[in-house]
Amino acid sequence: MPATGSVVARHKLRSMPELGPVYLIHGDDHGAVAERRVRLRAVAEALGSGTDIEAFTGTQATPAAVAGALAAGTLALGRRVIIVDGVERWKEDDVNKHLVDALAQMPAETTLALFACEDTRVKAPPALHRAVAQAGGSVAREATLSAAKLAQWVSAQARRQRLELDTEAAKALVQQVGERRQRLARELEKLALELADSTDGSRLRVVTADEIYQRAAHSAGSEVFVLADALIAGGGAQAVRSYVRLRGQGERLPGLLALMASRLRQALSVTMRLQAGEPAASVRRTLRMPNAAAERLIADARAGSPERLQHALAVLADLELHTRGGPVVHSLRPPAAALSEDTQALRAIEAIAGARS
Repeated sequence: MPATGSVVARHKLRSMPELGPVYLIHGDDHGAVAERRVRLRAVAEALGSGTDIEAFTGTQATPAAVAGALAAGTLALGRRVIIVDGVERWKEDDVNKHLVDALAQMPAETTLALFACEDTRVKAPPALHRAVAQAGGSVAREATLSAAKLAQWVSAQARRQRLELDTEAAKALVQQVGERRQRLARELEKLALELADSTDGSRLRVVTADEIYQRAAHSAGSEVFVLADALIAGGGAQAVRSYVRLRGQGERLPGLLALMASRLRQALSVTMRLQAGEPAASVRRTLRMPNAAAERLIADARAGSPERLQHALAVLADLELHTRGGPVVHSLRPPAAALSEDTQALRAIEAIAGARS
């Protein structure tokens, strides 16, 4: 009869995660790409002390450097794992010149993991996709989801936590927390823990959109929309409170200005469409937000005027110009260069809210 220790050792060998030769993980869902990187490194570390893990980042992460690493020997007794970040910046010619042949001759007991955080400007080159596939590797895309699909994903994840979120509740959670699936999943876990005492376990706990608004953590982006919506509605006091909260959380003014201007442009578009005679229901269907939030935006936009919103956008443009050190037109306004960034921002909020029509 074999010793217990031998049985345990064989069980560990059978259950040990296996790594393939090459991975290319890419996409515009940067959080998901990062999570895949963390999981792969955890698998590599679980292989034991004989595993050699190498990381290439920044200027070191080039096709030539990776090819050189694959060609170089190693003293590791177990598997060798090479993790490379930033391959979205690689050029097609460099991949063809340095890496295609190297991937075709992958050394034994070696895993190469390539990670690309893509956007509209930078993507992993097609030559890299082909080379990974020809080497028997795995290519996985982590893409952001559309608003409708993201709400469906949230509802599906909620059921795993014994929660039931309808479409409006799922959209509310996305609006409150943001579009990162990892953070949404953590927020659902928190909700499940908070509601555990009110669930008998025999059926799903229904969570409404109102409960989401009350319980879920507000993302910085959501708070910016509270600030922008207050400006649209002419609520100066609410806008000031939101601005102070955001700055207290460490948010930088340039980022706030970009999101505020985006919301104001959306309100301006809604106002002009309503004034052109388009039905409110038709406008609401095109807004990527929960119905309650869309109704508030439409109501605020309907009560305002295109001229007031255009004035608000001009004030924000002036504020951005001033805080970036741009010239001040003294004939039109008092010099602002000597004022602090926050004082300038609060003056801009006052100017926008004070222009309520």
